[in-house]
Amino acid sequence: MSEAVLPSAKPAQPQKPARQLMRFRGRSYVAYVLSPKPPIVEWLAEVDATLARSPNFFAGKPVILDLAATELSSPAIRHLIDNLDQRGIRVLGLEGFDAALLTPDLPPLLSGGRDCAITTSESAAAKTAAAPDKSKAGSLLLESPVRSGQSVVFAEGDVTVLGSVGSGAEIVAGGSIHIYGALRGRAMAGVNGNQNARIFCNKIEAELLAIDGYYQTAEDIDVSLRSRPAQVWLEGNAMKITALS
Repeated sequence: MSEAVLPSAKPAQPQKPARQLMRFRGRSYVAYVLSPKPPIVEWLAEVDATLARSPNFFAGKPVILDLAATELSSPAIRHLIDNLDQRGIRVLGLEGFDAALLTPDLPPLLSGGRDCAITTSESAAAKTAAAPDKSKAGSLLLESPVRSGQSVVFAEGDVTVLGSVGSGAEIVAGGSIHIYGALRGRAMAGVNGNQNARIFCNKIEAELLAIDGYYQTAEDIDVSLRSRPAQVWLEGNAMKITALS
């Protein structure tokens, strides 16, 4: 009797893993643009003066160097970037520099940036502390203080803070800004081109005030106004600050 020969089983073919598609996402970050001017030593002294008044001014913020007003060599730019890094200022890119002179140790050359109001990306703490109350369209109500290092951006309209805005914190609004406590940080109103926007605060001790791109820093504020209720508005291209009481 002949034996039946069974066909041998084929080895199982390993299953190919499902192909993971590469995912691209668009995300915008607003950076500060610093424009050094010679003599660089004096310009760095101005940076130091700003940091002395507001130690957290550049904390956690990306910075671009616009070198159009300088004629620095690649080693000199590297030295300047190192000096800024020692001051806690992180340079992520360059503008106004000849691409042919770019060396591997320098940040990349950037292009296509557009001017805008100075803002920062929101931190996780800011998102928690600044949960919006949208019961009123076109406005944002913050019932908690805005603490140092937090950034609140609301381009759709007015921002009202029932507490204070700490040093190193900032409020950015498309409309007006109302602060029922002390303003010790930065307030930027009318960022979408609203020249009629105003800033109101119960105690003005601001590091920076801005409306529609026009700004004043702490040293520009009249000493007689400090720690008093005040309002800020634009009159033509000039920023005006007056006491409310």
